[in-house]
Amino acid sequence: MLSQTTTRRFTLDEYHRLIELGFFHEDERVELIRGELVQMVAKGTAHTTCCSNLIRELAQLVAGKAELRCQDPITLPSGSEPEPDFAIVRSTPDNYLSAHPTPADIFLVIEIADSSLDYDRDVKMPLYAEAEISHYWIFNLVTNQLEAYSEPYKYSQNNFGYRFRRIFLANQSVELPIASSPLLDLSSVFPRKIS
Repeated sequence: MLSQTTTRRFTLDEYHRLIELGFFHEDERVELIRGELVQMVAKGTAHTTCCSNLIRELAQLVAGKAELRCQDPITLPSGSEPEPDFAIVRSTPDNYLSAHPTPADIFLVIEIADSSLDYDRDVKMPLYAEAEISHYWIFNLVTNQLEAYSEPYKYSQNNFGYRFRRIFLANQSVELPIASSPLLDLSSVFPRKIS
C-alpha cells in the first residue's frame, strides 16, 4: 500500500503569526514561497563580499530616488514572502512600517547566486515574473556575470518568465531601472581575488 504525504501550506497571516510568536530562531533564515516554508542556504564568502559591495555601491546610487532594502521581505500575491538579497523600492512616508513592499512598490529585485543559482532561476524567477516585477537581476558568482531579466510574461498556463535576458560582464556597467538611470559599475561589485 502506498503512503500519502501532505504538505502543510501557510497563509501570509499564519506565517506572520508564527514570526510574532517567535517560532523561528532569530538567526534562522526562512522565507515563504507559495505557502511553503523554505530554509535559505548558508552564504559563502563570495556571496557575503558581493553583498557588502552592492550595499556600498547601490546606497549611493539610489539615495534620494528610492529605498534600498537588503534581505528583507517583499509580499507577493502568490502567498509568498521571499527575502531577496536586495530590492530597490519606492520611498514611502512610513518606510514600510505598516506593510512590506508589494510588486507595485518594486523597481528591481536582486539575488546573489552561487550555490543557489538553480533555485534563483527555477523558483524565484517565475515567482517574480508572475508578480509582474519588471526587473530581476541575478549576480551569478559561478560565471562572474550579471543576468538582467526584464518584461515579465505568462508563456503557458501557470508558467511565467521574462521575455528579455541580458548578460553583463564583470567589467561592464549597467543602468539601474530608477529615476535618472544611474550606472552601476560591476567591476566594483563582483568579488576579486587579490594576488
